[in-house]
Amino acid sequence: MKSLFSDIKYNRPRQLFFYCIITAIITICGFSTSIKAAEKDFPFYPGEKLTFQLKWSLIPAGKAVLEVLPMETINGVKSYHFVMTVKTNSFVDLFYKFRSRVDAYTDIEMTHSILYKKKQRVRNKTKDIVVNFNWDKNKVRYSISKKKRKPIDILPGSFDPFSAFYYTRLFDPNKNAIIKRPVTDGKKCVVGKASVIKRETIEVAGKTYDTYLIEPDLKHVGGVFEKSKDAKIQLWVTADKRRIPVQIKSKVVVGSFVGELVSAIGLKKG
Repeated sequence: MKSLFSDIKYNRPRQLFFYCIITAIITICGFSTSIKAAEKDFPFYPGEKLTFQLKWSLIPAGKAVLEVLPMETINGVKSYHFVMTVKTNSFVDLFYKFRSRVDAYTDIEMTHSILYKKKQRVRNKTKDIVVNFNWDKNKVRYSISKKKRKPIDILPGSFDPFSAFYYTRLFDPNKNAIIKRPVTDGKKCVVGKASVIKRETIEVAGKTYDTYLIEPDLKHVGGVFEKSKDAKIQLWVTADKRRIPVQIKSKVVVGSFVGELVSAIGLKKG
C-alpha cells in the first residue's frame, strides 16, 4: 500500500523541504471531541505570519512562510484560510528551483476541512492539486491538473495535511502526551499520531524559547523516511497558549533538514 508520501525520491533532497514540513503537520494532529466551539480560545487569528529559514545540512536553501489570511466563504461556509509558501533561494535555484503554495480552508469552529489546494513547481514541471470535501457523503475527491480521481471515504472530522497543524494548536501538549487526528490528502485517509517527548528551553535564531518537543509516528510515512534507518522528525512549539512552531528538524538517509523561525508578526498576545 502506498503511503501519503511514498513518491519522495532519493535524488530529490530539496523537495524534502516541503514534505518534511507537511509530514510533521500531518502526523502531529490533536484529537478531541469534547471541546465545544464556544469554549475554544484560538491561539491564532487572521494576520499571523511565520517565516522560517530552511537549511539542508548546513547549507541555507530557502524559506517557508505560514500565514492566516482573512476569513472567506467557501462553498457557502464561512472559513479560516491558511496558506503556506515554500521557495528555494537563488543559489539552490541554479540547480533545483522549487516553489510551492498550499491553501487550506476549514470551518470557523475548526472541526473539519472544507477545501485544500496545492500548486507546486519543480524546475519546469508544475502540479495543480485540488482536494474537495463532501461532508454530506463523508467523501473527498482528489484532482491533479483538472483530472479527477474517484472519491474516497473519509473519517468524520478529517483535516487536510496543512490545516491539521492549526487544529493541533488548540490543545495543550502538557495535557496530551499522545495526540492523534484523522487526516486525508484526498488519496487516502489515515490517523496520524505523535508523542510529546519533553519540555525544554532552546535557542533559535538568537532567541530563547520555552518549548515542547513533539515527535510524530512515521509508520504512515513512506519513501525516504521509510527507507532511512532511525528516520526522525522533531517539532518544537512554544509552551504558551499560542503553541507557535519555532523549529523543525528531520533526519533521513540523504541528510538533515532544519527549519528555524526567523520572523513572527500578527501574533496573539501570550
